[in-house]
Amino acid sequence: MKKVAVILAGCGVFDGSEIYESVLTLLRIEQNGARYQCMAPNIEQLHVIDHLKGEEANESRNVLVEAARLARGDILDLAEANPDDYDALIIPGGFGAAKNLSNFAVEGANCSVNEDVARFSKAIHGAGKPVGLICIAPAMTPLLFGEGTTCTIGTDADTAAAIEAMGGKHQACPVDEMVIDQDKKVVTTPAYMLAGSISEAASGINKLVDAVVGMA
Repeated sequence: MKKVAVILAGCGVFDGSEIYESVLTLLRIEQNGARYQCMAPNIEQLHVIDHLKGEEANESRNVLVEAARLARGDILDLAEANPDDYDALIIPGGFGAAKNLSNFAVEGANCSVNEDVARFSKAIHGAGKPVGLICIAPAMTPLLFGEGTTCTIGTDADTAAAIEAMGGKHQACPVDEMVIDQDKKVVTTPAYMLAGSISEAASGINKLVDAVVGMA
């Protein structure tokens, strides 16, 4: 049975992993007859957002601890995960991808990626295994998989320009489609960069998961 690693960035759209995107990803992996294993870096979040008020809260939270909520406690510290154990990798979106897995939200085109995320992702990619990135997570694509890698975050001009500035190749894409870089086995879809509902997000995510599992 194929096994897919899923890197989470916390729990919650504004400061962690987007919950709907994450759950849709896990569900579709199972529906493809594959298994998943969630993992996250054991680091402090950039900040904590009160999702009721939409403003920053005066507290600190740990990315791995928060991501464990999404994984129902079945989660690995990314630093201890072995890329050899997996056939593919998927990284859901949410601002956590741009705040915790990387610092794209703060630094834009001058950003860097968390070293555990980079190590694991590059090892999967280097072994010729497919990788899927959802929503804002594709902003990390040029740093993880090299200049010239084709990806999408939908149609947001500023984010697309930052990806191009980092050496990536951005391709506009509607919410219900995906972009595949066949040479690099990198699959991306806009999800909540464009989605107005959970079913819209699912339309592209399902295609991405199908493609990633199919390529594994």
